[in-house]
Amino acid sequence: MLDASEDVMGVITERIEDRFQMPLADLRRAVEAAPQADPEATTVVHWYGLLAEAQQALDTAEDALVEALGTHPPDVLDDPVKELAHQVNAAVAARDGRAMVVKYLLDPNAPGKRKPGVWRGASPATRRAPALPTSPPTLPGARNTTARGATR
Repeated sequence: MLDASEDVMGVITERIEDRFQMPLADLRRAVEAAPQADPEATTVVHWYGLLAEAQQALDTAEDALVEALGTHPPDVLDDPVKELAHQVNAAVAARDGRAMVVKYLLDPNAPGKRKPGVWRGASPATRRAPALPTSPPTLPGARNTTARGATR
């Protein structure tokens, strides 16, 4: 059975391999050989490396916490154990943040990644039409009346 960390890394690895149509190891070698050839691949491989580092830090922190919990009575958590738990939480946050970056980089439809002037779902005619009416509104006939409380 896979644990959650292996599942996260496995899913992201699979998405990278699907996106670039090659195994991750081959993609890493290609980026290392020619980083300027595909800036998108270079960025994804860089962030995947940061993600892998964060995952390793999380694994190490979890192992230390499990070991500390094994040596303490279950109803007593002292400050060093609490500090290890905080380290695990921080490592999870770092790993999850980096995973979100990699997922963003892999999503061509992510906010901010659309090309300027391209609107999805609208026909070309709709895209060229003005967003707001361009003629002034017609005002109802103005009567020669005095507003309440005003003097003439």
